[in-house]
Amino acid sequence: MAERVIWSANAKHDLKEILAYWVYRNKSKTYSKKLNSLINKAIDEIVLYPKAGKLTIVKDVRAKIVGDYIIFFEERNNKICLLRIWDTRQNPERLTGL
Repeated sequence: MAERVIWSANAKHDLKEILAYWVYRNKSKTYSKKLNSLINKAIDEIVLYPKAGKLTIVKDVRAKIVGDYIIFFEERNNKICLLRIWDTRQNPERLTGL
């Protein structure tokens, strides 16, 4: 179990943009709140079981799938570093920062 979660600037920005998109699209915060809750529950699971994340092609980076989103993270010195929260419907060539 990790002791702490560290959010990268990219991960913070990703989550903010994803939630803002759904508020704008749906003209309501209901879905954004539900999605935020699902992502936070997934992060809680990552903290408890970091090795349960799927290995990626990037060394030491793991992925946790949450619906149409992937949380990319690393475990370093008993800390979880959230790198990106990626919408899988986007062009994968735009994915940077891992």
